[in-house]
Amino acid sequence: MFILVCYDVETITAEGRRRLRKVAKTCESYGQRVQKSIFECKMDKAIYLKFEHKLLKIIDQKTDSLRLYFIDEDSVSKIKTFGRSEIIDFEEPLII
Repeated sequence: MFILVCYDVETITAEGRRRLRKVAKTCESYGQRVQKSIFECKMDKAIYLKFEHKLLKIIDQKTDSLRLYFIDEDSVSKIKTFGRSEIIDFEEPLII
């Protein structure tokens, strides 16, 4: 499944800034950053459940916002990108 992850974490307090870093690090472990607080992730259901659980343990649902968009394959093929982009195509072979 292809998931777009968007978040907004309150950063007024030191704890909020820690949560922001934790959310970003967790997302980096599962996908790629496409904008400052937006990640694209491709994963199966079991990994998704683990990912969601980790994020929900980090955020404060009273002050933070987390949105997960599930995008079907047809819609993924219609994504348009303009401007600077260093996005990795999940379907292409990765040569290091």
